[in-house]
Amino acid sequence: MKPLITFSCRNKELPPFSCEFGGRRARVLDLPLLAWLTLIWVLLWSSLNWANVLTGAVLAVAVCLAFPLPKVDLGLRLHPWGILRLAGYLLYDMYTSGVRVTRQIFEEHPHRAAVIAVPLRCRSDLMLAATAVAVSNVPGGSIVEVRRATATLFLHVLDADRPAALDAARQSVWRMEELTVRAFGTRDEIDRVAEQPPSAHDGGRPGHQEEST
Repeated sequence: MKPLITFSCRNKELPPFSCEFGGRRARVLDLPLLAWLTLIWVLLWSSLNWANVLTGAVLAVAVCLAFPLPKVDLGLRLHPWGILRLAGYLLYDMYTSGVRVTRQIFEEHPHRAAVIAVPLRCRSDLMLAATAVAVSNVPGGSIVEVRRATATLFLHVLDADRPAALDAARQSVWRMEELTVRAFGTRDEIDRVAEQPPSAHDGGRPGHQEEST
């Protein structure tokens, strides 16, 4: 006899973090969506108790069964150890970069800024956007353009006085890409970031990878 509820951990054909509600016409329910709808219900009542949580969960299941969403796999995977590593690196990088930028502000000689092209190894839209957001959260550099066709990030850096500083900026982006993919990427994407980073001249227009400002 087929069970009433089957979770994705027992059926690999289901999307990650989902369950199949059995019956003649089986429906696939997204567990994060159910949790989000339940949370909204509890916030609407402004009271956290078992009655509101259970009522919200039942209503969330009823809504998802009545108005099913199409099956869409966004390519998102959650790797707990990778998420912890990414969070730790972000906190460390934001602190050290903030100190570095503050030191540059009080230095007497001005620093030359530049825009550099950094081609990534993963080409999926999700990992491209996630890496761009993670890089933009760190002081000292900001994303000015994302070129989807070549999976290239164009990064504005404040310290471009030495070639070594530009190389360090590229290595920082590639490190952020690797940690982001190891936190949220698929197995194929994780294998990609294990390879050597591409050359800076593989993305963007040849001869226009770096522009000083």
